[in-house]
Amino acid sequence: MSRYLLTGAGGMLAADLTRVLDGRQVTALGRRDLDITDVTAVREAVTGHDVVINTAAFTNVDAAESEESAAFAVNAVGAGNVADAAAAAGARLVHISTDYVFDGTATSPYAEEAPRAPLGAYGRSKAAGEERVLRHSDVYLVRTAWLYGAHGPNFARTMLRLAGERDTVSVVTDQIGQPTWSRDLAAAVVRLLDAEAPFGIYHGTNAGEASWFDFARAIFAESGLDPERVQPTDSSAFTRPAPRPAYSVLSHAAWATARLPAPRPWPDALHAAIAEGALTP
Repeated sequence: MSRYLLTGAGGMLAADLTRVLDGRQVTALGRRDLDITDVTAVREAVTGHDVVINTAAFTNVDAAESEESAAFAVNAVGAGNVADAAAAAGARLVHISTDYVFDGTATSPYAEEAPRAPLGAYGRSKAAGEERVLRHSDVYLVRTAWLYGAHGPNFARTMLRLAGERDTVSVVTDQIGQPTWSRDLAAAVVRLLDAEAPFGIYHGTNAGEASWFDFARAIFAESGLDPERVQPTDSSAFTRPAPRPAYSVLSHAAWATARLPAPRPWPDALHAAIAEGALTP
C-alpha cells in the first residue's frame, strides 16, 4: 500500500484531499508540523513515503506584494525543497500551482505549456516554484484557480456571508475564470495518481468559464436567494495591492491526452457543493 505525505494540512484543499484519501496511509503535516523552507526537516518528513502531495503555499496574494521574500521562500524555495526530497526518496510528487503564473491577457484558454508571465509577486513566486519542481521527472504539476470549498475563507463562503448582512453586493464583471470546487480538485489529484497518468502539467479547474459576477449570481440562485441582489461593477471599483489576471481560463487538454475524464462544468460542481451542504457562510 502506498504511503502518502500531505503538506499544508489544515488548508482548504488539504482538508478535501484527506477526505478523498480516507482509508489510505496518509501523513498530513500542517505549517506547525513542517516548515517546507527547512531542507533537513523536509527530507526527514518525505523519507518513507511513496507519494508526496504539496499543498503548502503562501497564498495571500495582496500580502505577497509587500512580503515577496516570504512568498518566494515558501512558494519557490520551499516547493523546490519538497521536489528535491521527493526525487531523492523515489516518491511521486503532486505540486499545486495557480493561474497567477499567467498574465491574463489571453482570449482563449491557456494551454498547459503556455509561457509563464506573472503580473505580481504571488505569481512570480509560484512561477519560480514551478520551474524548480519541473527540474524533476516524476512530477504532476497541477494548476488551479478560483478555488472554493468548505474549509477556509473563499469567495463562495464570503458571498453567502454577505447575503446575510447586506441587501445587495457588488461584484466585478471584467475578470473571467473557472470557479473550482476543492473537492473536485482533490478527486482529480487522486485520479491522476491512481491511474498512474503520464507525468507533466495538468489544469485542475472545473470546466467552462464565468465572471466573478456570474459566479456570485449562481451562488445566490443555487442557495435559494434572489440573484438580482448581486449587482455588476468593474475592477476599477476595488483598489488592491496585487494585480489580478483579467482572464484565467485554463485548458484541459492534458486530461484527454492521458485518457482521463475531463473536469465537470463549474455550475454542476457548484450545485453539488451546495446540495451537499459543503458551503456555509
